[in-house]
Amino acid sequence: MKMRMMVVSLALAVSGCSTIGGWFSHGPAKAKPAELVEFKPAASLTEAWKSETGDASAYLFRPQAEGDGVFAAGGSRVTRIALANGSTVWKTDAGVSLSAGAGVGQGLVLAGSIKGELLALDQASGQVRWKVPLSSEVTGQVLVVGDNVIARTGDGRVQGLAVADGSRKWLYTRNLPVLSLRGSGGMAVRDDVLYAGFPGGKLVALNAANGAQLWEATVALPRGATELERVADVMGNPAVDERQVCAVAYQGRVACFDRRNGELLWARDTSSNTGLAMDERNLYVTDDKDAVTAYDKTSGRAGWRQDKLAHRTVTAPLALGAWVVVADGEGYVHVLSSEDGSFVARARVDSGVHSAPADIGPGFAVETIKGNVVAFRLK
Repeated sequence: MKMRMMVVSLALAVSGCSTIGGWFSHGPAKAKPAELVEFKPAASLTEAWKSETGDASAYLFRPQAEGDGVFAAGGSRVTRIALANGSTVWKTDAGVSLSAGAGVGQGLVLAGSIKGELLALDQASGQVRWKVPLSSEVTGQVLVVGDNVIARTGDGRVQGLAVADGSRKWLYTRNLPVLSLRGSGGMAVRDDVLYAGFPGGKLVALNAANGAQLWEATVALPRGATELERVADVMGNPAVDERQVCAVAYQGRVACFDRRNGELLWARDTSSNTGLAMDERNLYVTDDKDAVTAYDKTSGRAGWRQDKLAHRTVTAPLALGAWVVVADGEGYVHVLSSEDGSFVARARVDSGVHSAPADIGPGFAVETIKGNVVAFRLK
């Protein structure tokens, strides 16, 4: 039987690198985190509130905001937090170890478990509305698109489920390579088209209503003599605007494609084990050396590169107007200028952060590995 190995537990040399970096980097070969550079703050970054959810050390949980609530998952718990002051509105124990969440939409809060269960809770009360078994561990985020809930599992399946009761409406399946990275295979949706990245370097556009494939594009091609060297997984969620969709792969490249037909617009060699973000001008990529680079999203020309966070296990970025926000494995939150990548503000939370900061408008939030959601105001 073909076994799929999660690189979360590996600390092996690959393509000249001492370790496989990112939030899953472990082992004695891990380099010492770079010392933090001093700078004069050019923006005000203040903690607005902190609220407890559940342990987030093993999976990429990310809070989501909707209306006056922030919804988070961690450990075995799903939580609704008041956006205004961080008070807990409700907290539900799912009774299983969670691996994905939180997703929100159509009055539901969604989370997935390591045993392949997808749970839908009522946004107002936290009561479980339905629970359905899927084929394997639920991974990444869960989306709500129209009357579909869209979830992914670790065996390469993407499926659309009915909002009302979780019954399956469609299924999309791909074969996976022997090795893949935990954290690969994100999704994004725009105009009822679902964009999904896969291990092996592929980006696929699907009709979100019925799961039909619209096109497939190559972000990166696997290369090398060993399975480990050939890992070329699309990492994080694709970034989408009105014209293009962009994705980045580990040991591969960052690439942008025409949304209509998947035609390649531009590509640049890089390697990321976390992901990217986009704003009106630029595409921001955190690479596997923990540097953040801004690329002009039209031409692909590199504008700036902030490399002073080496070996700090930096998250995927959040583009937030004049700023780009990342967090690191040491528990620091860093705000960069979107103009030149310079540091403009910094704060510290109780423990490391694995997932990209989340826009909760106003401000942003991070979910720490100790299971706290921390909201910040930035101005």
